[in-house]
Amino acid sequence: MNCQEAASLLKKNIEQIMVGSEQSCGLIMMSLLAGGHILLEDVPGTGKTTLAKAVAQSLNLSFKRVQFTPDLMPSDLIGIQFYNQAKGEFEFRPGPLFTQLVLADEINRAAPRTQSSLLEAMEEHQISVEGTTYPLPEPFFVIATQNPIENQGTFPLPEAQIDRFMIRIHPGYPSPQEEQRMLKNLSVQAAAPQLSPVLDGKQLLALRDEVDAVRIHDVLLDYALQVVGRTRAHERIQLGVSPRGALAWVRCAKAMAAIQGRDYVLPDDLKACAQPVLAHRLILGGLSLGSDRQAEAVLAQILEEIPVPVEKFQG
Repeated sequence: MNCQEAASLLKKNIEQIMVGSEQSCGLIMMSLLAGGHILLEDVPGTGKTTLAKAVAQSLNLSFKRVQFTPDLMPSDLIGIQFYNQAKGEFEFRPGPLFTQLVLADEINRAAPRTQSSLLEAMEEHQISVEGTTYPLPEPFFVIATQNPIENQGTFPLPEAQIDRFMIRIHPGYPSPQEEQRMLKNLSVQAAAPQLSPVLDGKQLLALRDEVDAVRIHDVLLDYALQVVGRTRAHERIQLGVSPRGALAWVRCAKAMAAIQGRDYVLPDDLKACAQPVLAHRLILGGLSLGSDRQAEAVLAQILEEIPVPVEKFQG
């Protein structure tokens, strides 16, 4: 199985229970192949949690769902050291992060201290407790959901954590035709079927080797650096794309090319994944602070201003 076949299987599988999920499925598969975490951000009722669960079922990975709330403690995620009276010694009881796929539902409802407990797990795929480091199973992914509209009882994700999400996806409302289909199949949706796995962890790790083999021309790397550099010098942007963000952009472009059945990156690959990979990393200054939609508009303007290379890249 190659990346193109795997992406097609995932899309078809998820579409059994998710109407209008084709674009989101493509971006999710891109991020999984690139080895990154995913932030699903949209208004309530657009199927964020359903989509995340469908991905977990389709991948046959060990899975834990954590509902983030203001009273959730770091130990509720990481685990605790407890005294085993029978053995007369302390033991570590792992928390729900010790799994391959974690669904962090409504992540922005947890306090900053709890949110920050995810940082080491997301970046280094390990957890440290009282001086002891415990590796997490591979592959390891976090799929988080959040509602960008409601502010009451929420805590904005810190920049350091936002930067660790490889992509941000807005699933969006279905089209009128898709929503009509959804309403007609209401009885089916009420008892959505369990999806059969189409991919496992070992296959996913093997497919990453295919992504690693995808070539990207130096001219395209220069183009990517121009865009990234412009975000750092733009008058409306207080905080531009980090080096981690630049690496994620190139990695996702290579995954996008592999999904299209190519072993080389085209400019279209970089442009197609620019918004989901870069926009959430931009912090606008002044009155625009915190405006995600405005950040996307500024990024779109930068992409329009910087000329796209026209060389032949398949050679």
